[in-house]
Amino acid sequence: MAEQHGVEKVSQGDLVLVTGATGFVGAAVARAAQNAGYRVRVTARHGSNRGNLVGLDAEITYLDLADPASFPTALKGCRYLLHVAADYRLWVPNEAAMRQVNIDGTLALLRAAAEAGVERSVYTSSVAALGLTKDGSPANETTPITPEHHVGAYKRSKYDAEQAVRTQARTQDIVIVNPSTPVGPGDIKPTPTGQMVLDAARGKMPAYVDTGLNVAHVDDVATGHLLALEKGRQGENYILGGENLMLRDLLALVAAQSRRKPPAIRLPVAPLMPLAWVMERIAERTGRTPLMTPDILRMARKIMFFSSQKAEDELGYAPRPAAQAIEDALTWFRKEGIIA
Repeated sequence: MAEQHGVEKVSQGDLVLVTGATGFVGAAVARAAQNAGYRVRVTARHGSNRGNLVGLDAEITYLDLADPASFPTALKGCRYLLHVAADYRLWVPNEAAMRQVNIDGTLALLRAAAEAGVERSVYTSSVAALGLTKDGSPANETTPITPEHHVGAYKRSKYDAEQAVRTQARTQDIVIVNPSTPVGPGDIKPTPTGQMVLDAARGKMPAYVDTGLNVAHVDDVATGHLLALEKGRQGENYILGGENLMLRDLLALVAAQSRRKPPAIRLPVAPLMPLAWVMERIAERTGRTPLMTPDILRMARKIMFFSSQKAEDELGYAPRPAAQAIEDALTWFRKEGIIA
């Protein structure tokens, strides 16, 4: 199949299926698609929290990535697919179940989309699937990935899923996007990053570890999905990021907007390892997500900075500062009564 360079300008009435729209990023993508003039169909599993779908003018249909029989009905009549859904947890008691959803379910859905006549699919990967630089400088889509970057079940599943999707994209029109760390309104669960912002706003994070991350406004990430659909190249991937910040600086931004003192204690990672090991053993017995694990601490040793230059150059992606993402997140948390 010849390489595609985007799709024709969308017209009112094109039907797009957005998976994972009950979640943080998926809901933002669904809203962005609706605002761009698409007819939107969103998926939800039985019993899922549908709070993020309130106010969205979209058809809701059942789809479960572990249930391929649910795919044909959800895809029927759709011109495009924005596949955002994934099992996103930093710790899982059963890695095989996560891989079934993130790898097997994703491939099965993309193949079903081709069979249903979907013209183009955008697959939401993650910067977790990409490599990191040795010196902490921003990585990009071509930075080599090495085994030590595969820390944790989620990263392993997303890396393997992206490699499988790349292979599928040789014969199917698929564009890949790699969001960094989204922050903003609608973090209903919340995500691990959203919980960190909440804890900092409540004054419950007096200390930090010396790590760095890339913070993107969730609405910019959502817009990036639509830009990838309309302008992306088949088989290519695009980092949808924002501003690179050390964790202490991110927490200081949250503190400043919450009238709190910024954290002043720097915690070394090595002494926390025995405690993290104990927490993980307890979690394995109770099934409750641990506050930290050895894998989480190993990730904290990495400076996870990324560049969105390719998306900016090819797609017109234009991310906002991290301070705006944090402000909008805190405003939403207050509006929902989650914080005072």
